[in-house]
Amino acid sequence: MNVVDVVTLGESMVTFLPTRPGRLADVPSFERAIGGAESNVACVLAALGHSTRWVSRVGADGFGDHLVARIAGYGVDTGSVRTDPARPTGVYFRTAADRATDAHEVAYYRAGSAASAMSVTGTDLTAARAGRVLHLSGITAALSPQCLELMRELTAPRPGRPLISFDVNHRPGLWAAADGAGVLLELARAADLVFVGEDEAEHAWGVTGGPAAIRALLPEPALLVVKQAAQGATAFARDDAGELLRPAAGGPAAGAADATRPERSGERGGAGRDRAAPAPSPASGPRPATAPHIFEPAPPALEPAPHTFEPAPHVDVVAPVGAGDAFAAGFLSATLRGLPVRHRLRYGHLMAAAALTTPADLATPPGRGHADRLAALDDEAWGRLRLGPGWTQAERAPEEANTP
Repeated sequence: MNVVDVVTLGESMVTFLPTRPGRLADVPSFERAIGGAESNVACVLAALGHSTRWVSRVGADGFGDHLVARIAGYGVDTGSVRTDPARPTGVYFRTAADRATDAHEVAYYRAGSAASAMSVTGTDLTAARAGRVLHLSGITAALSPQCLELMRELTAPRPGRPLISFDVNHRPGLWAAADGAGVLLELARAADLVFVGEDEAEHAWGVTGGPAAIRALLPEPALLVVKQAAQGATAFARDDAGELLRPAAGGPAAGAADATRPERSGERGGAGRDRAAPAPSPASGPRPATAPHIFEPAPPALEPAPHTFEPAPHVDVVAPVGAGDAFAAGFLSATLRGLPVRHRLRYGHLMAAAALTTPADLATPPGRGHADRLAALDDEAWGRLRLGPGWTQAERAPEEANTP
């Protein structure tokens, strides 16, 4: 089994988008698209030039065929997707967000779907583990007891485990039992890199003290990224996170990385930098096993600030769906390239902006060169940045313009 940059595992569904604004009861027709937190991440990463694999399960139906073909069209390895002859592919319908009232309807038809039957024995675990990073989300854990068992198997400490990236993705409607919050906390504590929204941490765990309070609840992950909606995002790095922050073979040279190394807390007082409270001390006791060799060979470990805040650019939002997945993909892409923490956050913001400025769940990201130029802006220019529909096509090279 060939090792890829990132493996994602989870359910994807065919999405039906309205042809005009209005309530689901009033919309006369829909256009077909695809959606799924984990496959969205894989597709964006593939479009950014990384090797990716999506592991899942679909029904033996036209919708399943469409999903696999579309995702493979982005350059994602779909060879480990299994077909279930007894269960259907999930689908869902949603309205276009009303920008004036933020009204939004989603109707899911995923109960008993093929993906809900993913299990430890019915999933290609070798393929799932054959990545430098394995990206998972809390959605999968909510689909069925066997899916939760699979998530626990994949996140269990073991020698050679890939770096585990976990997006909390708290979806209250998916949890039939009241222990969803506890399960999400358990899985997040077992991961190496965690993405969580400030709002969902409050809804799931009752944490109201901002990013520092969330870090106090989650000291175990080497990297914790707290998304703060339109305000920005804060990244916390544990003291021993250096191994996870090293670029991969072929990544940027140490000198290039050092040239844009994030400031240590307190070294610089510019607007938008280091606004979060200092990270608390790591908890005592055993920590989840990691696989630091996955980023070797590497130059000496970077020395990231224990916490770094990066404001989000101004975005003219078309629809909010898919932005969190795109943010995770952008952060992972910059991590795989060994970029400094502030640039990882900026990459996350830029990929989220690509999703926010299109009506579909999955947007074509900006070309890497374009994103690199924007991520390298000084603080003043970054603060003036405003992104609207169509911005991702600017400065795209001819060969990039054909990316699906």
